[in-house]
Amino acid sequence: MENATIPARFQDTAAARRRFGDQLDRLGPFLLRVDPAADAVVEVFASMPSGQGFRLLEAALARGIDDDRTAKEAPAELRALFASVDHVPLWVDWEAVNRGGAAFLRTGFLGGILLAMQSLVLGYASPGGNKPLVFSGRLREQAARRLAETSRFVYAVSQANGMRRSGEGFAITVKVRVMHAQVRRLIRASGRWQTALWGEPINQHDMVATALLFSVAVIDGLDKLAYRFTPAQREDLVHLWRYVAHVIGVEPELIPGSYAEARRLAEMIFATQGAPDHDSRMLVDALLTGKVRSARTAGERRSAERFMAISCSLSRAVLGDELAEQLGVPRLRAPLVVPLLRAVAAASSRAHALPPLQDLALDLGDLRWRRVISMGLGGRPADFAPPERLAGSGT
Repeated sequence: MENATIPARFQDTAAARRRFGDQLDRLGPFLLRVDPAADAVVEVFASMPSGQGFRLLEAALARGIDDDRTAKEAPAELRALFASVDHVPLWVDWEAVNRGGAAFLRTGFLGGILLAMQSLVLGYASPGGNKPLVFSGRLREQAARRLAETSRFVYAVSQANGMRRSGEGFAITVKVRVMHAQVRRLIRASGRWQTALWGEPINQHDMVATALLFSVAVIDGLDKLAYRFTPAQREDLVHLWRYVAHVIGVEPELIPGSYAEARRLAEMIFATQGAPDHDSRMLVDALLTGKVRSARTAGERRSAERFMAISCSLSRAVLGDELAEQLGVPRLRAPLVVPLLRAVAAASSRAHALPPLQDLALDLGDLRWRRVISMGLGGRPADFAPPERLAGSGT
């Protein structure tokens, strides 16, 4: 696989080559690498009655793969996966993992806004990385649900001890790993995927890019809004997502070990991904206009339009006008939004630096996240079960 032709989506430009040199030669092949352990699990699950495999996965997460009841039914492929995820690498520092999650949760609504308007939007901007979402179908209908489920995932891994073996963040991360493998299986079976253009679906390159979107991109967005993480907090947040990346199946060679490494990798990925495409703009439009389209009354519509203007203004502030134009982010008038958010962010980061206020900020941030996730899910639980078919298709 290392000698296979690098997919066309990888833009090995002269400028990128001057900056990153032969690191590009080492990065490109990861577009053709996936997650054999999780792929083997979904293959064996496909031979079982509907839902049985996921129930075994949940049982192994709740009771352990060696529990007597689970061990009798668990196939060898599932046991192999758990042998991997149950192993905690020597480099994991649980205090740093928890500090990273707490630093993020303290940002409260600022972190939530950036999750949508910076992290998700940057993910949509990748003209190759966005293709599995497009193949999943129902872009407009699923935009709000996707944001709510992503928020649920990020919140869970950021909780104190959430990434411990018994933590909810750990369980969701493993479920997302298996869900990715099933989406990959379905996409391949569709016969419509073009590996020569996009690489493998949900490949190693794109998996680590997602971890960078929830760490480096968030830090960058907060910087632009004048909320300052300390150098130690930057390292802690990257450390949290380093471990999440390990559990979700990213190969060790690809996972950055520090903020500096993570930032360089993020810049390398951005420099080689090419300009946003039509699918990028469709995904961003679905995210931005979802509340307007779902409004049931004139009052709801006015409120949704105001929220959209705020979102667009913020997105332009953190993305920059050039990328925002490429993504089709509208220029809507909300002249005071960004200055006000910057003032609030600057004041918040100063307050959160004071030890007496840190616990209060964490409690308030936690409350905000729980409320927003509850509203976003609308009473429908997020179980992160692997889909049986691609939405809108018979596959």
